[in-house]
Amino acid sequence: MNSLQVLHIYNHHGTYVFDDPQVGLLREPFVMGMPEIIEHQMGGGPIDAFTAIFSPAAFPGHNTVLKRVRSEDGGNWYNLNGTDLEGWLCPALSNYFNVAPETLYVQFKDTSYQD
Repeated sequence: MNSLQVLHIYNHHGTYVFDDPQVGLLREPFVMGMPEIIEHQMGGGPIDAFTAIFSPAAFPGHNTVLKRVRSEDGGNWYNLNGTDLEGWLCPALSNYFNVAPETLYVQFKDTSYQD
């Protein structure tokens, strides 16, 4: 399994979603606090599209650290390091890791189209 995973995430009718046909996911949404974490890390308001590179190990350029807080309903709650923000990552996380990582290192990169 790759140590770095990459998702291209986009805003679909006000919800951040991603597609990963290799694991059968289409418009898989980020919910329950994750949109707030994303927007906090991306500088505020809604984003059209962005890339998230993530790993359970630190890597050069990561700009976000998420710490696992607890499991619930097949998913896991993560805290944005240094804040009181928490977000739930659904069971789709198991497509990328056999066991939910205690820490996720993420690099969010804005890939919105600029005019």
